[in-house]
Amino acid sequence: MSVDRVEEAEGVDVAEAATTAAAVHYYAVAPGVRLNVRSGPGTGYPIVRVLPEGAMVPIFCQAPGTTVTGPYGTSNIWDNIDSGEYVSDAYVKTGSDGYIASRCG
Repeated sequence: MSVDRVEEAEGVDVAEAATTAAAVHYYAVAPGVRLNVRSGPGTGYPIVRVLPEGAMVPIFCQAPGTTVTGPYGTSNIWDNIDSGEYVSDAYVKTGSDGYIASRCG
């Protein structure tokens, strides 16, 4: 009978390595739309930039916010696409009317 020994590589955090290895999935913004990116999950937050037509966005987490009607329905879900950057989920083709990522903390 053999016993396998598991050793951690020096300086490598196992949780960090697992997170880094996970692939980031990108979602399409509705065709023909230049989408406002806001600093928080709602239309009351300032616009920080505008995505061009044909943009693809990652979704790191999602938060409830202002209800918006767009090409993909009416939703109060806002997608966090970068640090301090949110877009309305009603303009992002996720294939779901609900949450597809964890809630932003």
